[in-house]
Amino acid sequence: MDDWMKDPNLSGIPAEKLQMLQSMASMGNGKGPNELLPILMAAANTSREKGMQFSDAEMELIIQVMKSNRSPEEVAKIDRMLQMLKLMKQ
Repeated sequence: MDDWMKDPNLSGIPAEKLQMLQSMASMGNGKGPNELLPILMAAANTSREKGMQFSDAEMELIIQVMKSNRSPEEVAKIDRMLQMLKLMKQ
């Protein structure tokens, strides 16, 4: 489990949701934006198949924690991933 998952602010989010996010993040590590899209799509399908949905409040909290103590480059990468997710939902 990565350090961000141990943040006490995330204590109300089920561990299986956090583990799925960690798995997705690990698969996307070191990948460019074009390489992330298939990973994000697969993760979205997997979560749907498992009946796993994240509330807006859960997602906002997870994003805040993931961005904390990150370099500007890492925050920009997270922002790019989030933008890709928004485009997928449209």
